[in-house]
Amino acid sequence: MAEAVLEARGLTRRFGALAANEDVSLAIAPGECHAVIGPNGAGKSTLVAMLAGEQRPDAGSVLLAGEDVTALGAARRARRGIARSFQVTQLCRDLSVRENVMLAVQAAEGRHWGFFRPAHSDAALTVTADASLAAAGLDARASSPAALLSHGEQRQLELAIALSQAPRVLLLDEPAAGLGAAETAALASRLAALKGRLAMLLVEHDMDTVFALADRITVLAGGRVIATGRPGEIRADRAVREAYLGDVVDA
Repeated sequence: MAEAVLEARGLTRRFGALAANEDVSLAIAPGECHAVIGPNGAGKSTLVAMLAGEQRPDAGSVLLAGEDVTALGAARRARRGIARSFQVTQLCRDLSVRENVMLAVQAAEGRHWGFFRPAHSDAALTVTADASLAAAGLDARASSPAALLSHGEQRQLELAIALSQAPRVLLLDEPAAGLGAAETAALASRLAALKGRLAMLLVEHDMDTVFALADRITVLAGGRVIATGRPGEIRADRAVREAYLGDVVDA
């Protein structure tokens, strides 16, 4: 495997006596979609939070393109190329779709909110925002108020905001949460189009989406890694079937 874009080495995170993650290691190669799956409470969201810099591990390290970024907070990691989505969409509902993306770009550049201007006043920001909206399939709604978007369109906007950061790696935490079958299929198609262009860590419960997109899969159970491999290897792994996939594979 080529040098990892993003790597977790022995990450451990405890909340009192509970170990949400225990000695978790994984590596994401350039252009790879690496999925993380497991039952509820397996520690998937805690892992994403540590990779993004929102939570500090009790032990272990995070490397971005070989650089140890464990001590850096989320904002500094974002400026180095880590972008993420959230299980719950976070948008400025009073702004237009395009303005939401522009504001995110300005924030990533370290500009204060007070310097925000409408879309037409900054041509470079408009170009960046519109390109990101097109990649997320939301360009036709650029001028619409974010408050009028459907749930699926809100998820598209969050993806556009993440892409506007020109990230090296994209952390996707339950991107299909709350989406219908058609919306989930459309999202999977957009993410498939991004493969090879940037690395992605995908945390997702929809196994059809996971197995359609993932180059490799890491399985967590009880906060620990129980398997990592290609989709076919994960499907055939007895420990994975017993811990999580049995009902999915046998259905």
